[in-house]
Amino acid sequence: MKSIQKVSTRRSRAVAAKREAILAAALEFFSQFGIHGTSLDKVAERADVSKTNLLYYFPSKEALYVAVLKEILDVWLAPLRALHDDQQPLDAIRDYIRLKLEVSRDHPQASKLFCLEMLQGAPLLKGELAGSLKALVDEKAGVVERWINEGKLAAVKPHHLIFMLWATTQHYADFATQVEAITGQTLSDSAFFNEAVDNIQRMIIEGIRIRGA
Repeated sequence: MKSIQKVSTRRSRAVAAKREAILAAALEFFSQFGIHGTSLDKVAERADVSKTNLLYYFPSKEALYVAVLKEILDVWLAPLRALHDDQQPLDAIRDYIRLKLEVSRDHPQASKLFCLEMLQGAPLLKGELAGSLKALVDEKAGVVERWINEGKLAAVKPHHLIFMLWATTQHYADFATQVEAITGQTLSDSAFFNEAVDNIQRMIIEGIRIRGA
């Protein structure tokens, strides 16, 4: 029995590893060329699998594209999911800013692909945006609203605060070329990363801090 379990575990790990290799290769091509400019043959070659094998995991290019976008959302939204009522609001927002900038630094291709999808009107992701994403954002906007009602944050509209946090942190990934052209630096430079974290934190926090607090 143990031998069978070990074989099953190895097989599961191999399947998971192959699936992740396909998703990583797809992200690389989709973020550069979009869905229409990406060839499944090239993705399969980069992932070191046959096209037939790729289609076993993802039955079409559209299915692969949506799977990549959903994985991006999981990574991108993890810091937002971490916001909870029992946290100190200003500390929670500071942590959120740092975590989102870490995502921009560590997953720039993912951020660019998601931005590209939004610019195109999210034709393949509208259901996800209107469903699980909206539900999560509404839930966390409720957390911010409770902090405001408890007198812990200035009276701002929670959704606009969330949108501003997204815009300021993702800018460093989506417009990395522009940032580097102007400053000569990117978030991979630890000093510049910490400078960005500190400045964004201070500007956002001072906007939502209760005066006199």
